[in-house]
Formats: sequence, structure tokens, C-alpha cells
Amino acid sequence: MSQDFTETQLESRIAYSGRMLEVRADTVRLPNGKKATREYIVHPGAAVIVPMFEDGTVLVERQYRYPVKQHMLELPAGKIDLREDPERAARRELLEETGYQAERWDLIGTLMPCIGYSDELIYAYLAQGLTYSKQKLDDEEFLETSRVPMAELLQLSLDAKMQRCRMLKQSLLYSGLRILGKGIVRNKSLTVAGLFTPLNFQFLPPSR
Repeated sequence: MSQDFTETQLESRIAYSGRMLEVRADTVRLPNGKKATREYIVHPGAAVIVPMFEDGTVLVERQYRYPVKQHMLELPAGKIDLREDPERAARRELLEETGYQAERWDLIGTLMPCIGYSDELIYAYLAQGLTYSKQKLDDEEFLETSRVPMAELLQLSLDAKMQRCRMLKQSLLYSGLRILGKGIVRNKSLTVAGLFTPLNFQFLPPSR
């Protein structure tokens, strides 16, 4: 039988509050009865999109990420507004960042990529039937888009040339296999030839 390692919150305080993120410092009681401090980021949640064209290419973005001081190749993504439906957020972000709309939306799964220091929950969607409308970037947002074949994108992610965390590799890989009719789902997690650890990736939407 698995042991219970639950930590009980004794008190909580806001260490920092910004426009998008909140940092909390909580005092908890450990399973052994001792006290400890847990610092973590409260995140509103996000949606990431795999926009796939009929020819199998995927729409990606290139933009500068200040925290890591690099230009990054990424999938379209953005935070979920207060009380906003995750799919609605995905549709909004795709249109705003790329100018594209999609006829077909398929929830790939949900991801928790930063469990050691954040409660961030990301909804991953496959978007197909793409048509261009008009890009609607924010005043502080600068990016360019391009189309990359799925196979090339998968290789880039496996070669660590596409750095937006492990969840993109899982999203891309599952989407690519799914399109080819070779999806592998086991225990609600993604495992392909041992390349990925089947952790923190769910193929069912959570109740949250």
C-alpha cells in the first residue's frame, strides 16, 4: 500500500503579486509532524495549441524570451483569463498571435509542467482546418510565424533545439502519432519507445 505524504497547510501569505503571477509562501506540516516553508507560483492556467495544416506542417512561433535571453521556437500558447473556458482561450490565443482560426479543435490532454514550484495547468489542443484572418498582437508582443513539417518539428524537439519545456515534446509527439493513426495511450500517459517519462500528462480534462 502506498504511503500518504500529504503536507497540511498551516498558514499562507502572498510574497509577491504581479499582473499575471502570484508568489505564495506557505507554512506546512510535514508527514513527520515537523514544519516547513513551501514557496510556489500561483498561475491562472494556460492553453497551448498544435496548429496543423492539411499538408502535415505545423504553425510555430519565434520570439524573444527575456528570462532566458534567447529567441525561442514555440507553439502558440497563452494564459487563460479569469473564468475563461480553456478552449475559448486557445481559440483566442491562436487568432491573436498568428491570425489563424481553426474549424476543428481536439483536446490532446492537460499538463502540469512545473509541479515543484507552480500549480500551472496547461490544456493542449490540436487545431485543424486552418484559415487566415488577421493577426492581433499586443503592443508589447513581437513574434514571427512559420510552417514546419511535423517530422522536422519532432526532431527539433528531440534534439533540444525547441526548448519550451518537455510538454511540447509530448504534445507534438502525440499529435503526430495521432494524425498517422499510430497513437499510443497507456495509463492515460504518453510513452513512446521509452523517450518520455509518463508523468503529469493526462488525456482526460481535470475537474478544475
